[in-house]
Amino acid sequence: MRHARVAAAFALVAAILASACGGGTGGAPSGGTAAPGAAAVSSDPFVMLSTQLNTVTESEALRSQILSGFTAAKVEFRGEEAGPFADRIAAEAKAGKGTVGVIGALHGDFGAISADLFEDLGPLATKLKDRGFPAEFMELGKLGTSKQIYIPWMQATYILGVNKQALQYLPSGASVDNITYTQLTEWCKNIADKTGRKRCGLPAGPKSLLHRLIQGYMYPAYTGGLVTTYKSSEAATLWRDLKDLWQHVNPQSLQIDFMQESMLSGEVWVGFDHVARLVKAFEGKPNDFVAAPAPKGPKGLYYMSVLAGLAIPKSTPNKSGAEAFIDYMTTPGVQSKTLTAVSFFPVLNQALPADLPPHLKIEAEGVQKQSKHPDAKVALLPVGLGAKGGEFNKVQLDTFQRIVIKGEDIQKVLNEQAAILQNVMNDTKAPCWRPDPPSTGPCQVK
Repeated sequence: MRHARVAAAFALVAAILASACGGGTGGAPSGGTAAPGAAAVSSDPFVMLSTQLNTVTESEALRSQILSGFTAAKVEFRGEEAGPFADRIAAEAKAGKGTVGVIGALHGDFGAISADLFEDLGPLATKLKDRGFPAEFMELGKLGTSKQIYIPWMQATYILGVNKQALQYLPSGASVDNITYTQLTEWCKNIADKTGRKRCGLPAGPKSLLHRLIQGYMYPAYTGGLVTTYKSSEAATLWRDLKDLWQHVNPQSLQIDFMQESMLSGEVWVGFDHVARLVKAFEGKPNDFVAAPAPKGPKGLYYMSVLAGLAIPKSTPNKSGAEAFIDYMTTPGVQSKTLTAVSFFPVLNQALPADLPPHLKIEAEGVQKQSKHPDAKVALLPVGLGAKGGEFNKVQLDTFQRIVIKGEDIQKVLNEQAAILQNVMNDTKAPCWRPDPPSTGPCQVK
């Protein structure tokens, strides 16, 4: 299974550029209506429970632009954090019935739920085989079993958004498409020194994704790992460099959850964030921005690929409606709407159209430059942590607060936080995931 995970991670770099913005629905049923001669689809209502698209803006866009087009049955969208999400699926399975008809979640979220609680979507996968899902994605959706547990839904990553005004302050000899973390620090210092304002930004607000930048970008780029290398000498170098960078970062970063607002206002010229949290800046002022790959460190340019899937719990109140819904959500036309509505990229192997809106073209170019970078390496989202996912993330965020914000001794903090991290791994019995090497038991801090 681990080989499948690694292969699927690399498939993200190819399919993340795939879009179905052109054409219709590829002959798929409109709104989930059964085709002539096909089995009838039940109209019984059900809930779509998701760990994704849970912000107000995202959920409203999903409801109004995407779910509204599905007419076979009424679908109520409910967002949930990973821990309660897993608990609800388990509770409905134990009761033998429930209201959740379809779940949408990241690949790592599925690892906290027994595969036995899901319907085998093998027959549906066969029906949808001509959609153009990468084979590696479909293999990943089996979760190490012989069954198709989930069907790929959407994907994303994190990149740099750059105001063109910042380019003149790049360090001598540096390229925006091939910059190191130390060069990023020098760049941010140049901007602050020349303009009198700190215009670099890291999203470090209470609802930001800073933990993902640490987990999938900074730690691997400096140490080649995450859990196994958490308190290593290379990790200490990372935190020293991050402290240096923070001196030149906009102080409002501690309140920033979505980098796009600060970039649109001009407070931030160089921002590092999830593509869905940068896109409004590109959309609002497409002539002002370029997108660039994440910085690279001593171990290369690591970046996190984010794959989400759709599954059906065995306790679903409407299996036929749920299958029709997954069919609908993976049609080329709806995949296109997902890209334009919430800025998550399609999972279908189809070329980007020439008439892609400017802001999405900017973003797609940044993603492409990152995935094709000669030093690019893929990190996966945490897997198998379940309800402990928040505790795992808190380790990185507490480390950031203690070292970067409060100025505590780096190695002392790393040793103490590594012990907490190990407890999480022991409690969950989660094996290592990429970029850490495979393990036969709980992943171990070295």
